[in-house]
Amino acid sequence: MTDRRPQVIAGPVLALIGPTAIGKTSLSLSISKRFNCEIVSVDSMQVYRYMDIGTAKATAAERRQARHHLLDIVDPDDAYNAARFVGDCLAAIDDIHRRGAIPLLTGGTGLYLAALKKGLFESPPADSAIREQLRADCREKGADTLYEKLRASDPESAGRIHPNDTTRIIRALEVYLASGVTMTEHRKRQQSQTKHPEFSSFCTIGLTCDRDLLYKRIGQRTEQLFELGLENEVRDLLGRGYRPDLASMQSIGYRHMLNYISGDWDLSQCVEQLARDTRHYAKRQFTWFNRDETIAWFDRSEPEKVMLSISEFLYGAGHHKQEFPGS
Repeated sequence: MTDRRPQVIAGPVLALIGPTAIGKTSLSLSISKRFNCEIVSVDSMQVYRYMDIGTAKATAAERRQARHHLLDIVDPDDAYNAARFVGDCLAAIDDIHRRGAIPLLTGGTGLYLAALKKGLFESPPADSAIREQLRADCREKGADTLYEKLRASDPESAGRIHPNDTTRIIRALEVYLASGVTMTEHRKRQQSQTKHPEFSSFCTIGLTCDRDLLYKRIGQRTEQLFELGLENEVRDLLGRGYRPDLASMQSIGYRHMLNYISGDWDLSQCVEQLARDTRHYAKRQFTWFNRDETIAWFDRSEPEKVMLSISEFLYGAGHHKQEFPGS
């Protein structure tokens, strides 16, 4: 008989989440120093080796300030997903607790955090024949045509998926065409059956700021990517033999630079499109996080309020002035 009892995580776990360019890295290092934390990346792209600049991965100097987990653990042609993340993250949390430290989950991939806290959605089996036909339709008729089909058959999934995310569009249509049941309905049916770990002590902090300020920071981040050498990074990936059609290479920043390198876009168009798509991505991140009512939100200009909230979570109200491990 299968044991359906959930795994219980007894030690405290912190999470610091928010959209891209909000300032999570800097604050996570301050939190780590003050509360004896080790950082666990919650980012679907930072797991990949050789992809540092475009993913805004912690630098070598930043990694020396605090131990980091789930960075550079797979190659760009490896199929990493939420299921693997949950397993890797739970192993990292256990490892950190065994050393007497506190795990600090930091990142912007809402799907990964939701999978960890609420459980995984087990999608239906793949149908390679249907998938290949959908890919052919995408090449011949364009992604817009497939997206309209998805909107007609499964509007809820269409609302969750960006019109340019052809991988997820094709997968959602594949599920519907193969089973006659939409991805949305599959999720609803399996939600009550999902087994996931239970955390006895979990605190999620969210960072936000004025939208205009966030968009300004995204613009600055975009320019910085080019200054740091995103073009050379992408050329290096191509030189290592990683194909442009890989899921990792079609992510934000990398697919834009590929369009520039191939000559489809000039530099100004590349910068403009990257900044625009990053703004859209930030909106989608907020959409994901707003589904989690347990998140305590703070403006990025209020780091001491964040510290106080964490202190009260770990030690109880009125004890935030005490000396903390690692302070």
